Amino acid sequence: MRVQICAVGRLKAGPERALVEDYVTRFDRTGRALGLGPLEITEVEDRKGGGMSAEAALLDRALPSGAAICALDERGRQMTSPEFAQMLAGWRDAGRSGAAFVIGGADGIDPALRGRAEAVLSFGPMVWPHMMVRSMLTEQLYRAASILAGSPYHRV
Repeated sequence: MRVQICAVGRLKAGPERALVEDYVTRFDRTGRALGLGPLEITEVEDRKGGGMSAEAALLDRALPSGAAICALDERGRQMTSPEFAQMLAGWRDAGRSGAAFVIGGADGIDPALRGRAEAVLSFGPMVWPHMMVRSMLTEQLYRAASILAGSPYHRV
């Protein structure tokens, strides 16, 4: 099952980008044997003038057909890492062609796009910078693959 992160904005060179690239590599290596991956990141332009609806249109075009959609939103469900791993495995085992994780712009995700998501995930009630969310999401994807592989990376 292909995994894609669809995000508003460009990740510039720096520590966040290096961290994201590291976890993408780790996920691809671990996930391959589990039928997960590759992990791709699609960036769309920040539409300051067009707002959430313009960003949603760009994100919608980036979403792979048939993929399970998971929106990242502060009002979403908080999950444990094993629960997140099971959600991913459930989509894979149901024969989904992909999973797409959507990260909106500074104003969040358009309600219509968020409403289409099969899951809405929160990394807590605090608001995180979008570039940090990418780092945390790629780490959790790698952690999920490690959990599913029985690796000692995740400790309770």
